[in-house]
Amino acid sequence: MGRGRRSRRFGIGRAERHADGGGAVSLPLVRPTSPAPTAYRRIHNSNTSTTASCSCWYCDFKIYALNEPLLRLGRRFSRYFRLWFSIGVGFTLASLLGIALGLLYELARSLHVLRCKVELGSLLFGFSPMVSDMTISLADAGYIFLSTLISVSCHEFGHAVAAASEGIQAEYVAIFVAVLFPGALVAFDYELLQAVPKFSALRIYCAGIWHNAVICAICGLTLLLLPWILLPMYMHGENPMVLDVPNSSPLYGYLSPHDMILSVDGVPTHSPQEWVDLTALIDGVAFPESNYTKHNRDVREGHGEKGYCVPNVLLEGSEKIQLADNLSTCPYDFSSFTRTPCSETSLLYDHPRDGAAIRRDHKYCLNSQEIVKLKKCGSGWLKAVTNGSSCICSEDESCLAPIQDPGSTWIEITYASPYSKECLQSIRKLGPSSWTSLSTEPNCSGRFVYVGDLISLANSVWLTAYQPRWAFGIGTYLPYVLEKILTCTFHVSLMLAIVNGLPVFLLDGESILEAGLCYSGLLSPRGRERVLRVILWTGTVMSIIALLRMVHTAFL
Repeated sequence: MGRGRRSRRFGIGRAERHADGGGAVSLPLVRPTSPAPTAYRRIHNSNTSTTASCSCWYCDFKIYALNEPLLRLGRRFSRYFRLWFSIGVGFTLASLLGIALGLLYELARSLHVLRCKVELGSLLFGFSPMVSDMTISLADAGYIFLSTLISVSCHEFGHAVAAASEGIQAEYVAIFVAVLFPGALVAFDYELLQAVPKFSALRIYCAGIWHNAVICAICGLTLLLLPWILLPMYMHGENPMVLDVPNSSPLYGYLSPHDMILSVDGVPTHSPQEWVDLTALIDGVAFPESNYTKHNRDVREGHGEKGYCVPNVLLEGSEKIQLADNLSTCPYDFSSFTRTPCSETSLLYDHPRDGAAIRRDHKYCLNSQEIVKLKKCGSGWLKAVTNGSSCICSEDESCLAPIQDPGSTWIEITYASPYSKECLQSIRKLGPSSWTSLSTEPNCSGRFVYVGDLISLANSVWLTAYQPRWAFGIGTYLPYVLEKILTCTFHVSLMLAIVNGLPVFLLDGESILEAGLCYSGLLSPRGRERVLRVILWTGTVMSIIALLRMVHTAFL
């Protein structure tokens, strides 16, 4: 009679028939009803104790050399490992309850029984509902691959060591790729797993989820303490520093690597997240109800927009507007502006027919680089910039708003170039104290206006909240790389723990449910199997609904 094996997998589970006639099954502990395809090409190397097999949709690489070391490690510290994984059992069972409640929450939202705006996908996995497309660079793919390798390895190491602490040796450790999904597994002897006490089996089944939770805690704590860990070499929270500006970025040519973004529309920024939040907030002020038809008309006429207090003397010598195809254009590098009232009760808006003619008579071409240095007016600015008042111009000044293209937003970006040659020379002359006043140094700072889509602008540059204290180079990117690895590992490990905790077929959740139902004395073995099947089918359907809803909300 062949000997069965039990496999631990991340990804797509499959049953496998071995050459010796034994059947292998994926989690949970149920025997396969039909074998998987056997069209494999196997390569075995007896010297290195490895075996490789590959088909058109599945490839794996089995390692046998780790069996003995893992068994010795588990047996040597079995007392401590049992205590450690016993804690993991309690955490995992509580997590499974939370996952079940999350599935019910998503089902209630899908059926419109519960109306709530909290998105679990954004909360747990880090993607935003505002993302409409998936763009992954080569560097991002590397971070995802590394974080997946770390998370899966820790997950399977937990299963292997938990089994070794119970005296069960692993059959092999394997790395596989199913279609395009990578993963890993640890295979055990099925009969030995059936022979151990139920709580010992629970320790083995819960070990993977428990280790992923620990990895999440370690990554989160490290991210929290990273500014203090890197404090001797890096400053944190001063201003976001530019690491790279891709050629496709709308800010290419305006910002350079190692520049610092000081403010957006006059509001200081201290981190990359504040940069993203500010652009989203300004975009929300410009498009309060996302009513583009109404908004475009108001933008063209300068209603409720950002304005500047321009002296009337300057208007007298301004460039004249050139009319082309009923659109106002300005020569050279000038921008077109129009008068905008401070009060919405102005006669300009009480008589729209006459107002159109009045506005055409009050359009000017002005140098935007000089205009942005003036006081701000109008209702389009954040209250922190205008102190909550939209009418701050004197009698000798007029409030002028830029005329924008439909769907565009006008913002000011103030930056500093502290590592440029001119700025370094100024700092040497003025002393180290000038670092605190970079925005006032003409050789160290600048300002420009961006007109366009703010959502695409926010993520078009690579920013970091860390600034090196000494000469920069490769070390400039070290905090950014550490943050990316820790963040990706946190999300991948969290996703791995949640997915394996789902009450679905072929994953850890099935094995944990099967072992947990054994503690119920009210059910016969056949009754437990029926209850298990009902729970698994219900959980599988609910999981599919929740997954489809998250994908639709995030990317469609």
